[in-house]
Amino acid sequence: MSFAMLFLHGGASTFAASTDDSAAGVNPFIPLMLALGVILLASRAGGAIARLLNQPRVLGQLIVGVVLGPTVLDMLHWGILQGVDLQGTIKEFAELGVLLLMFNIGLEVHLSELVKVGKVAVFAGVLGVVVPIAFTAAVVIPAGYDMIPALFAGVTLAATSVSISAQVLLELGYLHTKEGNALLATALIDDVLAILAVSLTLVLAGAGSADGGGDLSQLLVIIAQMAGYIVVAFLLAWYVLPRAMTWIQRRPQLSQAYGIPIFALISALLFGWSAEYLGGVAAITGAFIAGVGLSKLSTGMKHDIEQTMSHLAYVFLVPIFFVDVGLETDLSNFPLEALPFMLLLLLMAVLSKVLGAGFGARMGGFNLRESLSVGICMVSRGEVGLIIISIGLSSGLIDGGSELYAALFMVILLTTVLTPPMVRWVFQGKNQDEIANPALAGAATGD
Repeated sequence: MSFAMLFLHGGASTFAASTDDSAAGVNPFIPLMLALGVILLASRAGGAIARLLNQPRVLGQLIVGVVLGPTVLDMLHWGILQGVDLQGTIKEFAELGVLLLMFNIGLEVHLSELVKVGKVAVFAGVLGVVVPIAFTAAVVIPAGYDMIPALFAGVTLAATSVSISAQVLLELGYLHTKEGNALLATALIDDVLAILAVSLTLVLAGAGSADGGGDLSQLLVIIAQMAGYIVVAFLLAWYVLPRAMTWIQRRPQLSQAYGIPIFALISALLFGWSAEYLGGVAAITGAFIAGVGLSKLSTGMKHDIEQTMSHLAYVFLVPIFFVDVGLETDLSNFPLEALPFMLLLLLMAVLSKVLGAGFGARMGGFNLRESLSVGICMVSRGEVGLIIISIGLSSGLIDGGSELYAALFMVILLTTVLTPPMVRWVFQGKNQDEIANPALAGAATGD
């Protein structure tokens, strides 16, 4: 199995619970209705409380997920929900949520603005991966761990969950600022480099085969695969997708009854599938590219797609995604003796992204405040960190019973929860006239 495929299958295993069939005679749809109803109600309540406290809705949704999870209420193991596998199904809804979130964000992006911050994205993306690896290894090795587990821990914390920060910026109305565009462009580079770093770690550990030369050649194949996919996907999205949608619009038998939004949804799903299956990159990258391609459509067509996709995403699927991040988290089993180590790792995780990506943005031409904003937006590890840590478990690079694993898991969760208020803080002094599309924030939050 190629390293790219191992990454994909490892991620899939993280995002899927055990697949035991439901107990005989139990209709799995009945408890699913209750579970989704509770999740959506709790998500709305958590978001409303967060807004009352002048915090982004995302923060409230993440915390509600932790409360509903095994840490406090253990919702998925309530007696009324027993007999069926809900965790895997809810996770799939969550994956669709983040896929549509990134598609909607891509739809609102202006490619020319992304190109303008290309230099910033390259420096911030590279240093935003290299610095966390170095900082983390400097903490893990003195704690008594070997080079390979230390390197893998660094790779885990080099990842970034762009969806968390992007949603906060969308909610606040700052997604279309220089920093917002830089975040999106940097995230593309970060995604590719994180996967390459995982593959390189497996090569160094000899996880692929006994022949190191074969491993190196396989790594080169992965690099070519990802680079080739991103180039081809952008070309298809930019030149073919808009023409195809225009052709569909001219045929009433296809375009009527939400035809344009339906075909937009199809493009998001197919580009997401191709990103993972053909390109070896995250599905959200493919969906984002599809959205960028459709961003050049006429105003009327874009409005139809935005309106329908926003309702589908932000009313139903995206809240499930944010709640699910905490829903599968069990803080009650965290070993207290690992707390000092975890806190040190957390400090390094935050500082390494702020300094690494921030300094990279500064090198690219941003001023100090703009650079700090980019660095803070890159702090969240979210679902990407969980995917990578699952690879370490399945390949034997990290012991699931070790303090290192427990600390990494907690750091991934905490960076995800800490990012929304940090992003709000760093953007609170920004001039409102820099917001390019404040109306989008209302669509994203339901306000």
